[in-house]
Amino acid sequence: MKINYFIALLLSLCQIVEVKAQDEQPMGSLTSGTIASQFEYVNSISNNYQEFKVIKKTHMDQLKKNVVDSLKVFQQEIASQKEELRSQQTQLAEVNKDLLALKESLEEAEAARDNFSFLSFPIHKSAYNTLVWSIIGGLALALVFFLYRFFQSHRVVEKARKDLEETMEEFEQHRRNTLERERKLKRELVDALNKKTA
Repeated sequence: MKINYFIALLLSLCQIVEVKAQDEQPMGSLTSGTIASQFEYVNSISNNYQEFKVIKKTHMDQLKKNVVDSLKVFQQEIASQKEELRSQQTQLAEVNKDLLALKESLEEAEAARDNFSFLSFPIHKSAYNTLVWSIIGGLALALVFFLYRFFQSHRVVEKARKDLEETMEEFEQHRRNTLERERKLKRELVDALNKKTA
């Protein structure tokens, strides 16, 4: 029984020492965490010699391997970022090229919309509008001029007609008067001849 008791005491003492040793070891490891935390871990588990730190070769090799692996990962990321950047720049160049082509086609469409062929001559819409309104204005002025001339001629014709009617009335009056005089003269002549024969 003493042996069992001694073994149990020895096992509990080992466990206490092991737990205490684990508590003294700094947190972290060389297999996980960032490079900075791995350097801190190596620094904390290294022994001191005068003013130097003594690092185990296996820890140094593991740390070197981790740093090189991290550098390779970063270089791969940089390469992939550069490739993605090149791809985006190529896409951007294509988009800019398409944009320039689109702007050119828009300008051509606007020019085609604002220009058209009139009597087989290319003419801008504003020039065409000016031409059309000039023609309309000229025709309106011509209409006003011809209406003025028409009414002036109409007045002249009306005056001439009125003068003709007055002249015709005067002529008719003169004819009547002349006929009346002739009749009077004929009667007087007939009366004078009748008197002479009587």
